[in-house]
Amino acid sequence: MKSFLRFALLALVLVMVALAAALTAMRLAIHGQEVAVPAIIGLAPAEAEHQLAGLGLQMEIERQYYSPQIPAGRIMSQLPLPGVKVRRGWQVRAAESLGPMRIAIPDVKGESGRAAELNIQRRGLDVVSTAQMQTADEPADQILAQNPPANATQVAAPKISLLVSEAADPPAFVMPSFVGQPLGSVSRMLEDSGFKLGNVMVAAVVHESDVGSAQDVATPATPPQPSPASTVVSQTPAAGQRVLAGSTVNFEVR
Repeated sequence: MKSFLRFALLALVLVMVALAAALTAMRLAIHGQEVAVPAIIGLAPAEAEHQLAGLGLQMEIERQYYSPQIPAGRIMSQLPLPGVKVRRGWQVRAAESLGPMRIAIPDVKGESGRAAELNIQRRGLDVVSTAQMQTADEPADQILAQNPPANATQVAAPKISLLVSEAADPPAFVMPSFVGQPLGSVSRMLEDSGFKLGNVMVAAVVHESDVGSAQDVATPATPPQPSPASTVVSQTPAAGQRVLAGSTVNFEVR
């Protein structure tokens, strides 16, 4: 009985040793077929394919993209990444660079903002930003400058920034007092200063017996008519108010 147990134990040990040896051999065989993927970015396709073939790997160029960093005709990306271990016969997928995107930048200076945008978008480009600048020398909504400039080369991103003219605010003044001055001289002064003469109404004096007190009232009746010799008795806007150039000034005269 003891001999049988000793024999069975010996047989079990031998089986375990055989299994361990088989697993070790299998692991060595598997890992012996693995290789680390080399870095092929920046290589020409023929160079990359030759380097991969030496390791038992294959290569397929799936796509082509524009790249401002990688020259045209060079590998710009790869999968699996460099250093990853794969079995021999594995296929490495790559993308080839078309080089920087070369774009024909149109000249939109002098065009209106809307016309410039349509011109840019028609060429497949984008307006990335628009800045406004007040100028007295150019009409409003005109392109003053652009970036990149017209016909620029080596443009990688299809985006254009525009500088557009904006109407300048009219100058502001403090309204003087014209009360007591002749309407004719006041009209000439307004015209020379860039203001407009508005409504001129004649103030009529109503006797105390008619309304209980003597006062000036605005009368819509046409007679009497104002003349250059009429005297200003009130004005709108009033003296001291802030007004813009080109504003209209109304008067009441006597």
